[in-house]
Amino acid sequence: MTRTDLDVAIIGAGPAGIAAATALMRAGVENIAVFEREAEIGGIPRHTHHPTFGLRVFRRPMSGPDFIARIRRRCASVRFEVETTVTAIGPGGALEIATPTGLHRLHARHVILATGARETPRHPRLVPGLRPQGITTTGALQQFIYARGLRPFSRPVIVGTELVSFSALWTLRHAGIRPVAMIDSGARITAWRPAGAFARALRVPIHLHSRIEDIDGIERLERLRVQGPDGTMRDLPCDGLIFSGCFVGENTLARAGHLDLDPDNQIPRTDQNWLTSDPGISAIGNAIHPADMGDQCYQEGLRAGAHVAGLLQGRIAAPGPRAALPIRHGDGIKMTTPSMLRGAPGADGADGADIAFDLDFHVTRAHRGAAQLMLGERILARKTGHFLPARRITLRRVRIRPQDAPADQALKLVLT
Repeated sequence: MTRTDLDVAIIGAGPAGIAAATALMRAGVENIAVFEREAEIGGIPRHTHHPTFGLRVFRRPMSGPDFIARIRRRCASVRFEVETTVTAIGPGGALEIATPTGLHRLHARHVILATGARETPRHPRLVPGLRPQGITTTGALQQFIYARGLRPFSRPVIVGTELVSFSALWTLRHAGIRPVAMIDSGARITAWRPAGAFARALRVPIHLHSRIEDIDGIERLERLRVQGPDGTMRDLPCDGLIFSGCFVGENTLARAGHLDLDPDNQIPRTDQNWLTSDPGISAIGNAIHPADMGDQCYQEGLRAGAHVAGLLQGRIAAPGPRAALPIRHGDGIKMTTPSMLRGAPGADGADGADIAFDLDFHVTRAHRGAAQLMLGERILARKTGHFLPARRITLRRVRIRPQDAPADQALKLVLT
């Protein structure tokens, strides 16, 4: 194809993208295409074979491949274009794509970015040492073992204690590989504490307050030099190193385009309905809040897709002309969703009804206390608790009148 007009182009075929397509199809929007750069749809879950999916959507646990197969059946008539990479997005729904048959341009009435997230590999973490073979991420490990049937090593070390780190532990167990240890710089594991019992049951020690100071090995990884909580060094002989977690949104496409980004995290700014600074483009799922569970992203994709359908069919008013009200965040907060607010126009063109929304956020470190959404000196919403990284925290049922928020002010979420 050299020119194709679509109602909606969805970029990314993970749980969020599949859900958005499902909601659009159910609403009667038929001219949809979902573009996926991989050879198969499903995103991260298709390589995750332990039963941590489906609890929210189907009320029972299932593996990632089973979860993807079931949600795919809900939108059987939707067109999925695999091995297709969107290389540029522009105003007015302009897209440039690369396919096995060449480069093409197309236009869509609306574009949904569902590009997902990726783990942070070794080099951005500034881990020193040599560059031997045997260093990977959880995602690559799962492809080695589940997709290719390979055993890339026999005595690896896992860096991190997020939920995905224990996913790596499960994957290794499936392959009959026993890790040497798990390493984390924090004072406690990042995942829920019961996950630590899984490691103990497999007799895998967890070294907290620890970090890698050196990687040794010329052709193959041989050992790690690890600094412990008291500053002492010790060697961990191993032949593999798995960097897990520290997810970041896969937003290369958005950063290269015309969308406004949050300067602190380079995530596209989205309003309470997942619309970006260009109201013809939405961003959903782990692209904007890395990394939530697949079920959560699927449920969000259903809501976002339904909103886009309402816009295209004229059942929902497009955002008003008033400038978006940014939501900023203080120290210790990774990002918020939404990161700005927009009001719908009233009958006279002015801003209409109050804006009601849930505010989701992630923290960068453990915090016991309160999170407060502030407008100037006024507290709009407050939540107390023990907030931990790598999990969604929500301020529910926040309400604000657009006229009460001057354009020169910003909402700010702070930890106290």
